[in-house]
Amino acid sequence: MMPTNPVFRSLNRPLTILGAERKLFFLALMTAACVFNLFDSLAGAFAMFFALFLLARWATRTDPQVLRFLLNSTKLRSHYDPMKFEPFRLRRTGRV
Repeated sequence: MMPTNPVFRSLNRPLTILGAERKLFFLALMTAACVFNLFDSLAGAFAMFFALFLLARWATRTDPQVLRFLLNSTKLRSHYDPMKFEPFRLRRTGRV
């Protein structure tokens, strides 16, 4: 008989605050604080926080690792895809 190992769901879930990943939540919060200090507008800070918070919730619900993929995508080079090969013709311009 095969031994069974318990799996805890809480270990595999991302850590969230109000449904948004922690890092994205604090990014939205700090951006709103910067907007408040820069423009001296409480309404602007609330609007910025609300917009970024909704974006963070969407990103967490879609894929929790999407931010990591986006930030690392600039470091990776594109790969050669043989299915996208388009043959080209060589023209001779003169005889040698």
